[in-house]
Amino acid sequence: MRMTIKQLVSFLKKHFPQVADDFIVHISNEDRLSVEMPVNEKHLRPGGTVSGPSMFALADVAFYLAILNKIGPEGLTVTTNATINFMRKPKLETLLAIPQIHKLGRHLIVGNVLISTLSDPMFEKPVASASLTYSIPPKRETS
Repeated sequence: MRMTIKQLVSFLKKHFPQVADDFIVHISNEDRLSVEMPVNEKHLRPGGTVSGPSMFALADVAFYLAILNKIGPEGLTVTTNATINFMRKPKLETLLAIPQIHKLGRHLIVGNVLISTLSDPMFEKPVASASLTYSIPPKRETS
């Protein structure tokens, strides 16, 4: 079951209200999901750069939404493994994440997220790359 932008945003607001307003969700005509994170003071670390935890949150949320967009509202789908590589210091502007699912199995979902600044939409100089694995909860039998 595919979810619309409205359904994805509503799901985030209901289940993750503490971060829901930090992200802007887009779905292209080709059904490609992307997520923006407008950078502000709370995302900065000493030295005036975007913090690693902020970029990780963007990658994690983008991949989670990509999964929900494919399988529907499975709130208990959880991260089981994540690795992020920070490649360059981002400009202090909105960050853009493009998630890609490589394997959508019955129990595990594997993929990656590329993060760039909004001024680099062609990802010529990405700022981070994350590899993620999620676990899909088993379907429960009802009796």
